[in-house]
Amino acid sequence: MVLRFYNYYISSDKDLAKKLKSILGFTPRRLNLFKLAFYHKSMKNVNDGIEDYNNERLEYLGDALLSTIVADYLFKKYPNKDEGFLTKMRSKIVKRKSLNALAEQMGLDLILSSYSQGKLSSAMMGNALEALIGAIYLEYGYKFTKKYVVKQILREYINIHNLETIDDNHKSKLLEYCQKHGHNVDFRLINKYKHDKRDRFKVAIVLNGSEVAYGDDFNKKSAEQTASKRALIELEPLAT
Repeated sequence: MVLRFYNYYISSDKDLAKKLKSILGFTPRRLNLFKLAFYHKSMKNVNDGIEDYNNERLEYLGDALLSTIVADYLFKKYPNKDEGFLTKMRSKIVKRKSLNALAEQMGLDLILSSYSQGKLSSAMMGNALEALIGAIYLEYGYKFTKKYVVKQILREYINIHNLETIDDNHKSKLLEYCQKHGHNVDFRLINKYKHDKRDRFKVAIVLNGSEVAYGDDFNKKSAEQTASKRALIELEPLAT
């Protein structure tokens, strides 16, 4: 209690503590841990002599926790649904685009912009959300983190019933379309390069030996989805 009071009213990072309180509903004790969640790897950071001070490790932890919590939540919510349905629903929730939108809805950009050097990218938002979940776990443990994610994130920001009717897995749709029409399709990584100090991937859709569409993004799966969407538009508007 004393440490939380200090963080909120006296600490040099009291502005961060107040923003976290407004977003999360509580003031963390280990404020430096939560501060780390907003340092993206695209920024060159040094803290207490530690180079490359960034949120990658917290992001890794938060990603695993979020996937597990969402899987458990869906398993209990849909006792009569099969594995395929549950997997698709989990993917809709934890995919990068959804996490970016969630982070923005929660207002994480208000904190992230304080530590970002230059323009914020949408991917930085989702990364920060995963890192924040990792920080919550390290501070409060799994039971608290699970309860927080379900009540304050999943139920607060996600319309789970609307998700049931949405199918935005363009890669899956493209594969089904090609199977139906007898096309050979391949996803080819044609370039990996640096953009804003981060890896970026360019993927081509190769249909019957010819490149028909391209997509690029900060991760390969997202690039494949973008390329697939463009390929479907080229092939047959009704397929989208």
